[in-house]
Amino acid sequence: MFDTHTPKFFGRRKGRTIRCAKSTLLEKFLPQIRISQQSVISPQMYSIPIKKMYLEIGFGNGEHLAEQARLHHDIGFIGAEVFQNGVANLLTLITGIKIKDDLPENIHLTEDRVDNIRIFDDDIRLLFKQIPDASLDKIFLLFPDPWPKKRHADRRFVNPENLKELARCLKTGGILRIATDHKVYKHWTLRQLHQCPLFRWTATCGNDWKHEPSDWVQTKYQRKAILEGRRPIFLDYEKI
Repeated sequence: MFDTHTPKFFGRRKGRTIRCAKSTLLEKFLPQIRISQQSVISPQMYSIPIKKMYLEIGFGNGEHLAEQARLHHDIGFIGAEVFQNGVANLLTLITGIKIKDDLPENIHLTEDRVDNIRIFDDDIRLLFKQIPDASLDKIFLLFPDPWPKKRHADRRFVNPENLKELARCLKTGGILRIATDHKVYKHWTLRQLHQCPLFRWTATCGNDWKHEPSDWVQTKYQRKAILEGRRPIFLDYEKI
């Protein structure tokens, strides 16, 4: 039986006032691609044939998710994000509708896209119980909130409990990719994964984690971090 305890969430759910066009996208378009805690998570939830499924946890403004989905039409993406402004921004990216645009009566994806994104606009931990064992091929956790203060360490997403769930959801040989630019989170992540017997670090040399993977998509946050002198690392762990 699943634990019905609702995990406590720390962080923002909404930022600046969401303007009219984005509010309309949240109201009219998001329901078409939203999944809930009761959804059946499988390739059949997409309207097109899907060969693999990827999950991005905390997709921020949606740049990485939107571009990965545009490039890989045979992969089904699940994006989890509690920050409403970020969800709204992703919707503008995949529909092409800008803030000042007059919204059409029927909102569609841009012509270069297929129906391969589903959004869970809440804490991913609430969806874990709906994700079948060994159903995901890759999980992205990119630039999570580092919670740098020692007293907040238990708020960090990379922890033994969550790693166990991620390993359960991944297929054997599936990849968990974690990127961070924060010194505290770098050391924390390396230590947590080193102590987790469910994953194997794929790096064989420094270049494997100091430089962007071949299929990487840069984000606005990453570019800002680099300009401010923070060097990201890219850690790929294989599910054993």
